[in-house]
Amino acid sequence: MVTADEVRDVGLGLPRTYEAHTGGRAKLKVRQIVYVAFSADETAMGFGYPREARDGLVESDPRTFFLPPARDLRYQWVCAHLGRLDHEEMRELVTDAWRMCTPAMLHELPEMEPPVAAAWNAMDSGDRDLLVDLLDPRLHFVDGDLELRGRPALLAHLRSHPVPRPPTSVAVRDGRIWRWVR
Repeated sequence: MVTADEVRDVGLGLPRTYEAHTGGRAKLKVRQIVYVAFSADETAMGFGYPREARDGLVESDPRTFFLPPARDLRYQWVCAHLGRLDHEEMRELVTDAWRMCTPAMLHELPEMEPPVAAAWNAMDSGDRDLLVDLLDPRLHFVDGDLELRGRPALLAHLRSHPVPRPPTSVAVRDGRIWRWVR
């Protein structure tokens, strides 16, 4: 059985996600795009899902999945009763809904080791304090022709350069990123 708080934990761990409350309901958003919305009592959630596949999802398990109200059928959206989802299925549905509203360059971040998505998100949002905690002091950072050694070198670089694209390869030691390659 999944709770709304567990859905929030997954969603808020994804880059660029924030929680907003509108109409008395909690929603997970990227920029202005809602990709998960909870029912008022938080026992069900609506989430982004390809329009052409949603009927098949509902038919596969009609006790768990259901279509949104008629006014919302124009959106790429489907709903689920949280109590009928397992954690792995919920994680997959939330992550796939997030992918529908983010650039393709970010799509692999949730599959990488846990500190990677948080570190990239900290770079993107400018949260240098969090970034320091996620990077090993001996970090080896490679982005094309750029090669930096040490966390201070990367932090100095980030002050005057745009956020790098997410890595294609990482190595993590003791919960911190010590190698970042793009």
